[in-house]
Amino acid sequence: MVVASLGLQQPSTGATGYIGGDALSVIHDAHPDYSYVALVRSAEKADQVKSRFPNVQTVMGDLDDSALLKRESAAADIVLHTADASDHEGAAKSIAAGLVAGHSPDKPGYWLHTGGTGILTFEDSDKESFGNKSDKVYNDWDGVNELLTLPDHAFHRNVDKIVLEAAEKHADVLRVALVCPPTIYGTTRTYRPMPLAFGAGRGRGPSSQRGRQVYELANVTLRLQKGPVIGKGDAIWNNVHVHDLSTVYSLLVEAAVAGRTDKGLWGPEAYYLTENGEHRWGDLAQATAQTAAEQGFIPEAKAERIDLESAKKYAGFESLSWGMNSRGRALRAREILGWRPSSPSLLEELPEIVRSEWQRLQK
Repeated sequence: MVVASLGLQQPSTGATGYIGGDALSVIHDAHPDYSYVALVRSAEKADQVKSRFPNVQTVMGDLDDSALLKRESAAADIVLHTADASDHEGAAKSIAAGLVAGHSPDKPGYWLHTGGTGILTFEDSDKESFGNKSDKVYNDWDGVNELLTLPDHAFHRNVDKIVLEAAEKHADVLRVALVCPPTIYGTTRTYRPMPLAFGAGRGRGPSSQRGRQVYELANVTLRLQKGPVIGKGDAIWNNVHVHDLSTVYSLLVEAAVAGRTDKGLWGPEAYYLTENGEHRWGDLAQATAQTAAEQGFIPEAKAERIDLESAKKYAGFESLSWGMNSRGRALRAREILGWRPSSPSLLEELPEIVRSEWQRLQK
């Protein structure tokens, strides 16, 4: 491992995305002496990265360029993979192959892979049940075996298996942590990398600074003039502030640099749920409508049932999640890394989320 004073080679996919950009910001600002390489798809994206991180090297390419991914992964000490990480099988295979080829037992490679808790929604999908509460709650510590044996047809499971099987098969040269975030939210005004015309900064990365599920819910609320509720609105999902999620990546990077080998830190059981609470989708729809009404964006605070087909016309796949359950407890990061999430709650951030979506609609 090439440590800080000599430069840590850390390539990142998704550096201009919401998750990857914020994580890179935290890690880079804490460790500017590391060497960073960011995979970007265009010269425009490269310029965005350089404007925020002048010392980050950019490499042009995409997740389908297996030779590029293998080469950069082989040269890296740590790979932080966030760009379409949970659904791109080819990228996962290429990163695994590169890390294994470029490392040895005395100089292992580290892979911080990003999954997603959509993997926990398979029961709702199987039953075609939307809007109903589930009492099933997973956890990533003493209940991790359930996460490791989810059915093959579960969302994201195909890529998870590639990552976890590589962690087991190549444990001598490969250290893996599978980070699995739920609904991600978060606004911040600590840094505005883009002109003010683009609206208040949300993430701290160089480009995409907007989450998905909750932001689409706010957007549809403003367009429909009411909060959209799927079924009974009783489905429950975990959530986490993007800053707290980035702290998990940062702690993992620091554990890698320190050469930590705590039991359960890396490997085929190193599954990290990253929640810090949960929300009932119907309650969130009502709270979003209430917030929009208080800000004068809609005439009254009401939330009403909307059928799935209509919801999909407004928000595509994201709308399905508003009727599904994804419940877990993030114990591993707390136990091993001492993770203590401390950012504002989803409800505390809701006024800024609604305001930012209203601004987007005015463009």
